[in-house]
Amino acid sequence: MSLIEEIDFGTPASKSTTMVTLTIDGNEVTVPEGTSIMRAAMDAGHQIPKLCATDMVDAFGSCRLCVVEIEGRAGTPASCTTPVMNGLVVHTQSERLKKLRKGVMELYISDHPLDCLTCGANGDCELQDMAGAVGLREVRYGYEGENHVFAKTNGEINAAWMPKDESNPYFTYDPSKCIVCSRCVRACEEVQGTFALTISGRGFDSRVSPGMSESFLGSECVSCGACVQACPTATLTEKSVIEIGQPEHSVVTTCAYCGVGCAFKAEMRGEEVVRMVPYKDGKANRGHSCVKGRFAWGYTNHKERILKPMIRERIEDPWREVSWDEAFSFAAAKMRGIQQKYGRDAIGGITSSRCTNEETYLVQKLIRAGFGNNNVDTCARVCHSPTGYGLATTFGTSAGTQDFDSVEDTDVVVIIGANPASAHPVFASRLKKRLRQGAKLIVIDPRRTEMVDSPHVKALHLPLMPGTNVAVMTALAHVIVTEGLVNEAFVRERCDWSEFEEWAAFVAQPNNSPEATAILTGVDPKDLREAARLYATGGNGAIYYGLGVTEHSQGSTTVIAIANLAMATGNIGRPGVGVNPLRGQNNVQGSCDMGSFPHELPGYRHIAGDAVREQFEAMWDVKLNPEPGLRIPNMFDAAIEGTFMGLYVQGEDILQSDPNTTHVVAALSAMECVIVHDLFLNETANYAHVFLPGSSFLEKDGTFTNAERRIQRVRKVMSPKNGMADWEVTIALAKAMGFEMNYSHPSEIMDEIAALTPTFAGVSYAKLDELGSVQWPCNDKAPEGTPVMHIDGFVRGKGKFVVTEYVATDERTGPRFPLLLTTGRILSQYNVGAQTRRTENVVWHAEDRLEIHPHDAEQRGVRDGDWVRLTSRAGETTLRAEITDRVSPGVVYTTFHHPDTQANVITTDYSDWATNCPEYKVTAVQISPSNGPSDWQKSYDAQARQSRRIVPAEAAE
Repeated sequence: MSLIEEIDFGTPASKSTTMVTLTIDGNEVTVPEGTSIMRAAMDAGHQIPKLCATDMVDAFGSCRLCVVEIEGRAGTPASCTTPVMNGLVVHTQSERLKKLRKGVMELYISDHPLDCLTCGANGDCELQDMAGAVGLREVRYGYEGENHVFAKTNGEINAAWMPKDESNPYFTYDPSKCIVCSRCVRACEEVQGTFALTISGRGFDSRVSPGMSESFLGSECVSCGACVQACPTATLTEKSVIEIGQPEHSVVTTCAYCGVGCAFKAEMRGEEVVRMVPYKDGKANRGHSCVKGRFAWGYTNHKERILKPMIRERIEDPWREVSWDEAFSFAAAKMRGIQQKYGRDAIGGITSSRCTNEETYLVQKLIRAGFGNNNVDTCARVCHSPTGYGLATTFGTSAGTQDFDSVEDTDVVVIIGANPASAHPVFASRLKKRLRQGAKLIVIDPRRTEMVDSPHVKALHLPLMPGTNVAVMTALAHVIVTEGLVNEAFVRERCDWSEFEEWAAFVAQPNNSPEATAILTGVDPKDLREAARLYATGGNGAIYYGLGVTEHSQGSTTVIAIANLAMATGNIGRPGVGVNPLRGQNNVQGSCDMGSFPHELPGYRHIAGDAVREQFEAMWDVKLNPEPGLRIPNMFDAAIEGTFMGLYVQGEDILQSDPNTTHVVAALSAMECVIVHDLFLNETANYAHVFLPGSSFLEKDGTFTNAERRIQRVRKVMSPKNGMADWEVTIALAKAMGFEMNYSHPSEIMDEIAALTPTFAGVSYAKLDELGSVQWPCNDKAPEGTPVMHIDGFVRGKGKFVVTEYVATDERTGPRFPLLLTTGRILSQYNVGAQTRRTENVVWHAEDRLEIHPHDAEQRGVRDGDWVRLTSRAGETTLRAEITDRVSPGVVYTTFHHPDTQANVITTDYSDWATNCPEYKVTAVQISPSNGPSDWQKSYDAQARQSRRIVPAEAAE
């Protein structure tokens, strides 16, 4: 293996379809109009020296190394900023050009440290490479004059010198090595969209400055790594490279954090990761990354990671380290014993949205064929199950309609119940770039998120009250219908017209107008009408939504309402439009695709269907139960009742992530065997009897399916530290249970998935290796996948309009609980924090905080940073307050990344009417000053400490 080298063409590709032919160094080259001469030369195999140019950002033309000669033109123009024209004759090398380039390079080197042998970029330095490329052999200028290299000059303090900034936990900034090429500044602006960097000073005093001459950590920098990736010298360098050295080989794999599904090159020395570099050919991220994927992979080596199997008879006992065989035998005996005692349906399992498609498929197969029931569910239940129901009802598929590239063609974007800047930051960067180009943005959210007001982007914000999504969507539809903004031609051709008429009559009723619903929603009717008109008439309109839509008692209804709106305006079936759920975890889409719900086999086909079930029975050589099994909430209820007593949980922390923590604790405590399969002793493991150590995404092969239905390879870059990949663990557990599953590699599992799942029929590892990724459906009709769905018609035939009547949640405010709590994520942390809390990301978010409006805080005597008691009908916890006007009066907000807070002890059992997705986003609460942890937090902490005791294997013998 060797390093995967990606060609840097110097400037971005042109999207023009008009071709231009020119001659470069005697060779004819044909390229799209608008291409730079630099890129055209690279296409022809001629690499023009460059320093300020890179194809991730627009041409800048400052370094003057890339000068060329053009016949018939005077001077030596920069090839990066000069576009091609028909008939141009270009020379990239001549005596004059050689002298110019050497002179420019001499000036750079005259103010640059010559510590190449000990420099962190030695072997990966473009300045070093260009010095060789231009033939520089001597530097005539010394350091006697002004310089940025030495702290002292002639014994005097050098005011131009600046010390190295090591404040950021992941990279260093060494100003003495900066050549002021501005690549980092432009990457921060053009790729990331944060505008955290600038060039301060003029002339010789110019330097890169984070913010107003702040440290990187203290500035607005979000640590996405774009600046580090763009830097051509050692000015910005990963600390891991400085500590370990340059990598010697790389492997392309897929990030295991959010649903964007960024492709990365894992750059290695042996089996040690040196750095993760975003892969330019990754079709989801296009060479960009966020702080989590780029830097927060250190959890794989964290000291708290469990590498040996452990068992115990009771949850009060300490853990005992055992061999894999003993752990499997113990677990199998426990589970079989429960079935003998309580019946076949007394056990079940939960699949993970963080594990691969292949691993998820095996878990549901084990449960259906090995356990003999359909008691399988997934953490997708508690996030996007309403997406599956709502989109399947209206469009016929349980997934988003577009690829992420589609955002480049959109004119109006509606974001509802999502904060991409924090939860899906790489997509947010791509979206903000389009917004800076002129697209319009509408944000529907109770909170003023980062998307509402970012550099050069100002959104139309509709700050609705939590729980009123359906009323807002219906009011938008009211405006579109009553003002004649419906795309009637699209509806008549593509949708059921009679169902549309019924829907249109409903939304047109006066009680659904913005003015009538304002008392419920809190949204200014004028703003709502403006938003409706903009979406309906502004060109290509795209809707992106998240958990702020689905995690409600009317989550499925809101998804249907969103689909209604898209169909009514004709915003379906082409680039730039669509309905796009932003999945929270890396494989939420895949876990649903793989049959993780109790009523559906892989491919969203109902278990009761004889023909479908018979296909699986023939492949698996076992008779399947036709009755749907228990959902997660049903499992908990049955456990407390004493009829569900065994649970296998792979890669999911249900105790921290599921609502009403007290109820979950009661359910887990009642079970006789809980098997936790994870990297760490998570909160659920406090109530487990078997712990099977898991493997990280770096230690296994497989596939993830991201939010755009994109299936991508996960490739093993190191041996599993626990000795077994997760798919191997599940196979071994199945064998101990008496159910054999014979696979030698995950590619064989994917072959079986393809044979049984129509939307995956054309998927294979060979195809993924060839194409990089594919988006399902991938079959004979679409052998290379389907980037945009419903182009010629809906999967279900005619699009289905459904009346969406607003029904208020049963969770109401009142004198005891006058405030509404809603929850969300922050950029630096992920889900329940099991991974990111074990990285340096805690420097940005060490604890969950409660956002509260200044008015509500003043009424309760709460100051910024005070400990407050957060109480609901379900429970109470304490955390510190952050006073901000990002939330409206009457609304409070917190994250759920830290188990010390246990935010879900507050949330209730209310759930979506169709899917049982919990109503995390609406909880009536009260806030009061506090002196510290609640009694519940204290008792929980004591139990956790007791439960996590481990007796090493040697001491147990």
